[in-house]
Amino acid sequence: MRVSLFALAAAAALTTGLAQAQAVNYAIEPTHTFATFEIGHLGVSTNRGRFDKKSGSVTIDRAAKTGKVDISIDVASVNTGTAAFDKHLRSADIFDTDKFPTATFSGDKFTFDGDKVTAVDGTLTLMGKTAPVTLKAKNFHCTMHPMLKREVCGGDFETAFDRTVFGVNYGVQYGFPKDVRVVIQVEAIKQ
Repeated sequence: MRVSLFALAAAAALTTGLAQAQAVNYAIEPTHTFATFEIGHLGVSTNRGRFDKKSGSVTIDRAAKTGKVDISIDVASVNTGTAAFDKHLRSADIFDTDKFPTATFSGDKFTFDGDKVTAVDGTLTLMGKTAPVTLKAKNFHCTMHPMLKREVCGGDFETAFDRTVFGVNYGVQYGFPKDVRVVIQVEAIKQ
């Protein structure tokens, strides 16, 4: 009888351990997720904009300290608040959205501090070119959503990179900086 109880207890502990180490899937919540960019303008001011249409998914296994994220951005949805500037950003001079309508970030190397994500290493594909990018978490938190009654995880992630690596060369000849700062505010709902 003792062996049976011990075996059942061991099986229950093993099952519990496996359940805790399972990956959890989340869908990007588009009304609370934005990718914004900042780039200097002749050393005088900073141009800012965001992309309004995006989708994606996140998988996190906090026990195993692993994860995967895939985000797709409709580059033509760029929004600076100025229609003429948006049109120029969509043109062949800059993003060439007729040829390259989508940008993607795919990351599968998560860095954790406890159960909080502190960075995600992956690749950014923009204008048909792919390069490594690290998104550093300035904030990360998971909580029960009070209205949806499901877990929501999210945070603010930042990176900076040389835009010319992706062929976004406009203005370099005029002294515009090559480096662009990107901030991704993301919320994702447990599925």
